[in-house]
Amino acid sequence: QVQLVESGGGSVQAGGSLRLSCVASGRTDTGAKYMGWFRQAPGKEREGVAAVRTGGLVTEYGDSVKGRFTISEDNSKNSLYLQMDKLRPEDTAMYYCAAGWSWSCLNSPLRSTDCYTFWGQGTQVTVSA
Repeated sequence: QVQLVESGGGSVQAGGSLRLSCVASGRTDTGAKYMGWFRQAPGKEREGVAAVRTGGLVTEYGDSVKGRFTISEDNSKNSLYLQMDKLRPEDTAMYYCAAGWSWSCLNSPLRSTDCYTFWGQGTQVTVSA
């Protein structure tokens, strides 16, 4: 089992920035192949935001956040981060951290929530106009 705990959410005005963190604990020695950030707004499906292949060399972003959000990892701290800049009201959602191991998802880890085995509880981000 791997436990994921997100933090860093909050309320911010449009144009502002937030940095989300996700700390992994438990069987982190099993080495997830990729980790990602997803978000879900009320009444909407969970949406892929950003993902990184373990090692940090390959990243993937959702179209709506390209150029504004940056995903990074610090394996020494078992941590995943999401730097969110130029925030917009439509970025308002619960943000979730997730870890996955599927070889079939390795080239496009954002394509489905089914690619992920473990999920955090989420951290709320609210952006006001």
